[in-house]
Amino acid sequence: MAKATAAEAKKLKITLVKSPIGCLKDQQATVVALGLKKLHSTVTQPDNACTRGMIFKVKHLITVEEV
Repeated sequence: MAKATAAEAKKLKITLVKSPIGCLKDQQATVVALGLKKLHSTVTQPDNACTRGMIFKVKHLITVEEV
């Protein structure tokens, strides 16, 4: 089976919908590591195990859509 190229790889659209103020420090750092800076900011990340792990850690603060 052929490997997926970068163009065929799935992407995730991640939006910060709740403030990380008051959350644990590692959760705040995870939000920053995902590239989210302000409330309602949106980033596109590759759909891989690392990104999915970060999403799971802060799932109560974000919304995720497949692109």
